Amino acid sequence: HEHWGIQPDIMTLAKALGGGLPLGAMVARDYVAEAFGPGDHASTFGGNPISCRAGCVVFEELLERGVLENCQRMGDYLMEGLQDLASDLGRVEEVRGKGLMIGVELQGPWAKDVVRGCLDRGILLNALGEKVLRIVPPLIVSQADCDRFLEVLREVLKGI
Repeated sequence: HEHWGIQPDIMTLAKALGGGLPLGAMVARDYVAEAFGPGDHASTFGGNPISCRAGCVVFEELLERGVLENCQRMGDYLMEGLQDLASDLGRVEEVRGKGLMIGVELQGPWAKDVVRGCLDRGILLNALGEKVLRIVPPLIVSQADCDRFLEVLREVLKGI
């Protein structure tokens, strides 16, 4: 939401929030939260103290270690590298995404072959249908990691 200057009334958070433990959260502006009274909202997993503590530590790590800044920097770096690769090879229809959540639409139904070729070379990514690669590296990805990925992807796409 911050990328587009949007201030949401309600946000839901989950998955990575718990650092691998089950945790979800809803964050709301005061005027929205005031609409909830005791007993209006319940959860069978609610209030797990270990997961809640993990969530606090995750937030601390994200803020103190510059993880979000790294996401933006490495996301920009990957997007530029993928767009260069697309221009050079001509096998890519479109590169799209924000931060470290990137999709690469291929010109043909090769996504599963590309995923397999990358996996054989130690790179994990996912195919969405026949033509789209989903690239979601870890939030702490380095420039060297990105360079290695781009090198492997280039090699695999050349072989298609």
